[in-house]
Amino acid sequence: MTGSDGPHREPGSDFRPAGPASERAREEEERAVEQALALVGGSDRTGGSGRPGGRRSRSQDSQDSQDSQGPRDSQGHQDPRDSEGHQDPRDSEGHQDPRDSEGHQDPRDSQGHQDPRDENPNPGPSSDPHARPSRDPNPGPSSDPHVRRSSDSPSYDGPDNDPRDGRTTASATTASATAAGTTAATATAPAPGSERPPPPGRATPGDSAKPRPTTPPPSWNRARAVADRAGRGGPAATIRLPLDRALGHVLAEALGALTDLPSFDTSAMDGWAVAGPGPWAFEAGAGLLAGRGPAAALPDGTAVRIATGARVPPDTTAVIRSEHAQVDDARGLLHARRSVVTGQDIRPRGQECRSGEQLVPAGTVVTPVVLGLAAAAGYDALPVVPRPRVDVLVLGDELLHAGLPHDGLIRDALGPMLGPWLRALGAEVSGARRLGDDAGALRDALTSSDADLIVTTGGTAAGPVDHVHPVLDALGAELLVDGVAVRPGHPMLLARLSPDGPYLVGLPGNPLAAVSGLLTLAEPLLAGIAGRPAQDPYRALVHAEVHGHPHDTRLVPVVHRPGRAGGRDHVAPLRYNGPAMLRGIAAADGLAVVPPGGVRSGTEVEILDLPWAPATPWTEGCFT
Repeated sequence: MTGSDGPHREPGSDFRPAGPASERAREEEERAVEQALALVGGSDRTGGSGRPGGRRSRSQDSQDSQDSQGPRDSQGHQDPRDSEGHQDPRDSEGHQDPRDSEGHQDPRDSQGHQDPRDENPNPGPSSDPHARPSRDPNPGPSSDPHVRRSSDSPSYDGPDNDPRDGRTTASATTASATAAGTTAATATAPAPGSERPPPPGRATPGDSAKPRPTTPPPSWNRARAVADRAGRGGPAATIRLPLDRALGHVLAEALGALTDLPSFDTSAMDGWAVAGPGPWAFEAGAGLLAGRGPAAALPDGTAVRIATGARVPPDTTAVIRSEHAQVDDARGLLHARRSVVTGQDIRPRGQECRSGEQLVPAGTVVTPVVLGLAAAAGYDALPVVPRPRVDVLVLGDELLHAGLPHDGLIRDALGPMLGPWLRALGAEVSGARRLGDDAGALRDALTSSDADLIVTTGGTAAGPVDHVHPVLDALGAELLVDGVAVRPGHPMLLARLSPDGPYLVGLPGNPLAAVSGLLTLAEPLLAGIAGRPAQDPYRALVHAEVHGHPHDTRLVPVVHRPGRAGGRDHVAPLRYNGPAMLRGIAAADGLAVVPPGGVRSGTEVEILDLPWAPATPWTEGCFT
C-alpha cells in the first residue's frame, strides 16, 4: 500500500530497502522533503496524491495532512515526533533546528563554519564587575530571520579571555520550540512565581527594546565615517569671541590680513641706517627708535642710528648691524667692516603678507600662535565655531563615587575620566550626572538636555536594567550606529534624539570599552560639530605579534619607542588591555588599530592619538 509516506510499515517495524548507504540517504532526504512539504501544504507529487496530476480532494488533503504531520495530543496540539518517535528537527516554518537530538547546539553555521564564540553556551555569571545580566533570561529563537537581540552577539573578545564588554552571554537557548503548533505566548511565558512588579520608574524586561535587525554591526571604519558625517551634517554656527577667549576654538572663517605686515619699512636689527656709498657721516644722538613717527629722508653719504622695529627713513640704502660697523667718533665717520648689500636687514612693507591675503584657513584650531598672528594682522575678535556642549550621564546602581569598593559595589572610573577627556577634544562639558539604573530619570535627562551631545556610560547591552535602548525607542530616536565590529566596546551606539535635537553616544560600562567608544564615535562626531578638518591616518610599525579578533577590529594600547642604530621608530603593545582595565592605556600614548585576524611583528598599523600625547612623527621625544 502506497501513500504520502511511501511503502506501508507495520507498527514497530523499521523497514529499509536493501542498497548502498547513498541510496538510503537519498530516501531519507526525500522523506524529509515530503514531511516539510506536508507542513506547508502538502506534496504536489503524483505518487502522493492518489489522483492523476497530483490533484487531491479536500478530505484527502485534510486526512493526509494530519497523517503526515504525525499524531496530536488530546487537545489537538501537534506532537513534534514522527510516527517512529523521532523529533522533527525543523520548526513550524520548516527551518532547521540547530540543536541535535539531545538538545546540544551545533557550533557550526549553515555553511559548516565553526562559531568563534566560547564552546560553553551558558557560561554563567560574568566575572566582569561591569557586566549585567541579559535583558531576557530565556530568549528563545526568533521566528523572524531578520530579528536579533543584542545579547545574541558573539561574546569572544580576544585570545586572552577578557571580560566581554560589560555584557553576559545569553543563557542557553530554550529547548527547541517544543511543538510546531505552540504559540509564541506559551514559548515566552515566565516561569510560575517569577513575576515581580518593577520598582517605580524602572523598565521591565518585557518593556525593553523592540527587536532590532540582524544585520551585522558596521565595521570600525564605517562607524567612524558615520559619526564624522553626522557631525558635519549641518552648517556650523558662528560666534565672535575676543582674542583672550578664543583659544582652543575652531575658526569658522578663513583669517585674512586686515593690513600689510609689516605695515611700513622697518629695521630688522639694531645698527645704522645708511644712504649711498660709504664712508658715511653721522651726527651724535639717540637716533631712530621704534614706535616713533616717520623720519626725514636720508641724504646720500649720511648715516643715522636706528633700533630694531623703527621706521626706516626714506631713501635708505641698507641697515648695517652695530657689530659690523666701525665708528670714528673723532672724525664723525662710519665705516663698514663688510660689504653692504642694498636692502640688507630691512623688512619691507608687506614682506609677510598684503592686506586681504589669507593667513590661515577655516577649520584651524586657535592656538596661542594663531592668536598672535591675528593680533598682528589687526584683529580684536575672531569668528569661531562654538565649542560643542556635552552632557555626561553615568548609569549604574553598582557604582560608588568615593571610598573603597565593598559589598558588590565598585568605584565609578568613567565619571572622573570622561569630562577631562572630552574637554581635551575641544568640548564644553557639564558636570557628570549620576542617574543609577533609573529609566525614568534617564528619559527626563535626555528630554531636558540642551547639549549638542549626550554621552551615557553603561546600559547599552541587553540586561534587565540596561535602559538605553528602550528609552531611545520610546523617544523615537534614530539609531545611526547600533553596535560596532570592534573589541573592546562592541555594544557602543550613536543615536539622534530628533532631527534638530542632540546626538547621543552610548558607551559600554567597562572603562577601556568606553575609551574605545570615545575614539570610535565621540571623537569624530565632536570634530565634525566643532568644524575641525578630518585628519589623515597616521601609521607606525608594531614590534610584536598582536592577536586579533576573528571578525572584528581590535584597539590595543601601545607606546612609541625610538628606533635604534638608525632603525625606524615603532610602537609596542602594552599589557592589561582587557575591556575593564585602564592600567594599560594609562601608560600608553596611542591605540593601535588591529585588523581582524591580528598582525605580525613589523606590520604597519594605524595609530589613534590620545589627546594629551599626539602620536605623530614630528613630536619625537614625547614618547620616551
